[in-house]
Amino acid sequence: SYGHVRDLPSKDGSVKPDEDFAMDWEIDPKASKRMSEIAEAAKRSDRVILATDPDREGEAISWHVLDILTKKRVLKDKAVERVTFNAITKSAVLEAMAAPRQLDMELVEAYLARRALDYLVGFTLSPVLWRKLPGARSAGRVQSVALRIVVDRELEIERFKAQEYWSVEADLNADSPPFTARLVKHEGKRIQRLDIKDEATAQAARAAIAASPLTIRSIEKKPIKRSPAPPFTTSTLQQEAARKLGFNAQRTMQAAQKLYEGVDENGGLITYMRTDGVQTTPEGLAQAREVIADRFGPAFVPSEPRYYKAKAKNAQEAHEAIRPTNIARHPDSLRLDGDLQRLYELIWKRMVASQMESARLDRTTVEIETPDGQTGLRATGQVVTFDGFLAVYEEGRDERQKGAESEEDDDSSRLPALKEGAIAKVDAIRTDQHFTEPPPRYSEATLVKKLEELGIGRPSTYASILTTLRDRGYVRMDKNRFIPEDNGRLVTAFLEQFFGRWVQYDF
Repeated sequence: SYGHVRDLPSKDGSVKPDEDFAMDWEIDPKASKRMSEIAEAAKRSDRVILATDPDREGEAISWHVLDILTKKRVLKDKAVERVTFNAITKSAVLEAMAAPRQLDMELVEAYLARRALDYLVGFTLSPVLWRKLPGARSAGRVQSVALRIVVDRELEIERFKAQEYWSVEADLNADSPPFTARLVKHEGKRIQRLDIKDEATAQAARAAIAASPLTIRSIEKKPIKRSPAPPFTTSTLQQEAARKLGFNAQRTMQAAQKLYEGVDENGGLITYMRTDGVQTTPEGLAQAREVIADRFGPAFVPSEPRYYKAKAKNAQEAHEAIRPTNIARHPDSLRLDGDLQRLYELIWKRMVASQMESARLDRTTVEIETPDGQTGLRATGQVVTFDGFLAVYEEGRDERQKGAESEEDDDSSRLPALKEGAIAKVDAIRTDQHFTEPPPRYSEATLVKKLEELGIGRPSTYASILTTLRDRGYVRMDKNRFIPEDNGRLVTAFLEQFFGRWVQYDF
């Protein structure tokens, strides 16, 4: 069918709330030729198997095709079956064919409810916008909320007042290679990152460090474990491809679609790419464990497979996570086009890492004080003692607001071997002025993450929502960040004022 075959005509009255939400469908002109071919083929067959995609949209397409064939009277008493597979591989397709089912009407009704709501919101609001705001293009159930998120962030940035703060650091040595410690106690009081507000306080702290001898009061070593991230869902794939490969959501989904369909007669290279499930089939887990033992050795294989649970608000978890259909197919063994190769490698690494042993690190915290306990410094560092999954993959991080506290910021450095009670000599002291920064504008990765956190949209719609906002001229991209245009801000202000409930995050 090449995707959807019917839709609601874009005119008033396609959904009739007073008649139990009856809907008038129209066959897409491009699809009518294909539907005639399908009807001809159905006439000549003794059964019809509906094998559209395994999600709600796929179920809807099967329902539409079946409805059209019924109206064309080509089915008579032929058997109609629905099969779904999660990967286009010989074994997955044969397995699906062996276990046909009936259409899942609950999924179809979920689709119908969403489609009716989208139509009613779009068709009620868009004409109002056209009349009241020249230049406004459209409103939509998901699109208008996504735009509001971008506009709200811009307002937050405009209201933001920068705060001055100072950091005080010292380069020390205790008959050891040099290491750096930062001020955590001044005049007997604990100091948080933003506590030193001006240069005078910073200089007073500097003088206090320089004036007194410093002693290493305690050294605490803590073993910590880091566990891998689960394999990809649609949303995490889009986020990570944006961070690591610089792809926008649309480019990611186009490449994923090609990998799913496969590039040669060997079939699909990855499982279905519209999913919010993080679980993996038993065969997938066994394959991953075998590959890990083979490539990295038995120490990297945990005693039990790892099982993951979805965190997203409205996760449907009907499908497994996105993974290579054959995990033994290493990225180096494939010769794919640029985007496909890079995306396949990302998916392969993430899947393999998700089943590997945790990374083990030693985190060391060294407390240094003056004899009177009035001034204190702290040095932190961590050392990886066992790579575990880090041998393959580390998840990307989004930029954080400057001035936000984080434990991990100072931990990446290694500390020399030190002894408790040793005297620490000061090599240099630095006082630096900083200003807090406003929250960053959304990138594709962080906006998709926000939509998912709020339960807005579905894996199948993230890419098209972001594209619509750009195409309507409501936002522009600057250094891969969303900046609302004036008419985007106007539309949001108008909708919040007069149709507030419709652009609530939880509508």
